[in-house]
Amino acid sequence: MKTSDFYFDLPQELIAQTPIERRDASRLLVLDKLTGEWTHRHFYDLPEYLRPGDCLILNNSRVLPARLLGQRLPGGGACEVLLLIDRGSKTWECLVRPGKRMRTGARLSFGDGELTAEVVEELPDGNRLVRFDYEGIFLEVLERLGKMPLPPYIKEELQDKERYQTVYSKVNGSAAAPTAGLHFTRELLEKIQSMGVGIGYVTLHVGLGTFRPVKEDEITDHEMHSEYCVIPQETADLINETKHRGGRVICVGTTSCRTIESWAEEDGTMRAHAGWTNIFIYPGYRFKVLDALITNFHLPESTLIMLVSALAGREHVLAAYKEAVKERYRFFSFGDAMLIL
Repeated sequence: MKTSDFYFDLPQELIAQTPIERRDASRLLVLDKLTGEWTHRHFYDLPEYLRPGDCLILNNSRVLPARLLGQRLPGGGACEVLLLIDRGSKTWECLVRPGKRMRTGARLSFGDGELTAEVVEELPDGNRLVRFDYEGIFLEVLERLGKMPLPPYIKEELQDKERYQTVYSKVNGSAAAPTAGLHFTRELLEKIQSMGVGIGYVTLHVGLGTFRPVKEDEITDHEMHSEYCVIPQETADLINETKHRGGRVICVGTTSCRTIESWAEEDGTMRAHAGWTNIFIYPGYRFKVLDALITNFHLPESTLIMLVSALAGREHVLAAYKEAVKERYRFFSFGDAMLIL
């Protein structure tokens, strides 16, 4: 299967640059995965498509304000550091700019010296290991000095950091938001729970690899990035009980989907687990646990549009995307949503 099989034409003006005022007022395209038929709704209509005994699985990862703007020492020019993975002992794997001037031994300063750092190793893929020095708690320093690492296609500055967090975000560690969850309000979640729908949480820390384009012609030649994820015992129990009762497991976002599909047994039994996953889901994949998916609209030729095509079929998905373009839906992280049933 070719990467070009997942191309669609998207006008630039449909890429949402800012979140809408009310989270659950976004539009919702409901797609029947078997027939390919679609319906235009709004996200606040979601409860109409849920049944008592179903469960929603949400990713509670929280985005770090991981983009740091500073200066190279002594008296050097501007620099930018993006935290990717905590390697322990105050050391992080990072993306840095300008790379040519940030070799091993380079010293950096952020926030008038409140946070300093040194590049301690250059990695084969071009990333750097950077060791930081600071007083107090690192996350609190980041909250003061860091900026949200918005996707490259968003050009406008975010006014409210919390709009790039889900209302249920809890576990710090992501370099990008699990964006399908941005549409939920606390009130909507309470309404869904009151219907008898179970709510379960997993954690997958979203890496910037999620934005990495597929450069190979054949999709099977693409090397999938790895991300750390956790399935608590209570969530595994909820999924198993839901399946046993005949309910549906509905994942909120491709990150929740990848997490549970990574660690489910072949017979669909879910188990608690923590570890790294590089699962690549594309057409031909047999879903072990997931029955339905809430997701945003994804980049052309991306691994994410391949994942939703595995669930609903490439032809159905591309036809639905063509309809969304025609109807002027908002695309990508701050855009509208799909419900694939």
